Amino acid sequence: MTVNGVVIITPGHMVNEEADQVAVDGKPVALTSRHVYIVLNKPAGYVTSRSDPHHKRTVMELLKDLPDRVNPVGRLDLDTTGVLLFTNDGELAHRLTHPRFEVIRVYRAKVAGDVSKAQALILSGGVALPDGAIGRAQASIEGAGDGYTVLQLELTEGRKREVKHLCKAIGHPVIALNRRSFAGIEAGGLEIGKWRHLTPAEVDQLRRLVKLDAG
Repeated sequence: MTVNGVVIITPGHMVNEEADQVAVDGKPVALTSRHVYIVLNKPAGYVTSRSDPHHKRTVMELLKDLPDRVNPVGRLDLDTTGVLLFTNDGELAHRLTHPRFEVIRVYRAKVAGDVSKAQALILSGGVALPDGAIGRAQASIEGAGDGYTVLQLELTEGRKREVKHLCKAIGHPVIALNRRSFAGIEAGGLEIGKWRHLTPAEVDQLRRLVKLDAG
């Protein structure tokens, strides 16, 4: 994609619908004010990107039947499954991913070993991340099995691989990770790899959450 003749490789790049000239594969495209909001139940093995030279499969392949151009809101790792939002509403996407708005993400993590309640409490107090920031999560133990524990973690930031870093910091690396909800939006009955449009009520919920006028 190019904007005013400049090649754009960054997901979520914002354009001026009234002034910018946008082209895809050299062909001009008309910008539209029609906003689209999608939730995908992401499977493992797909990169959260419009394109990636190192991976053949991106999440955009799962939306190939969608006629509108949208971008992912934030990202999920290659092996992480669950709720992933898409939209062409740039301002909403920006606010949903900005730490200032403390948008809640809820994860289900299967981790190695037996996690104690004391260890789970450590996460709420704050753990140093590799980038020097302090990561926090409200964690609860949902269940356990032979050599593993299932945790639910609630975070208000979306730092890169934050859940994995938090769990590793308390000595229990992640085996499998699923995002149950983002900003209150859930996959519901969606099969893995399937998507749906958000309802008007869900869109209004998102806009109110980040202090945008509903509608």
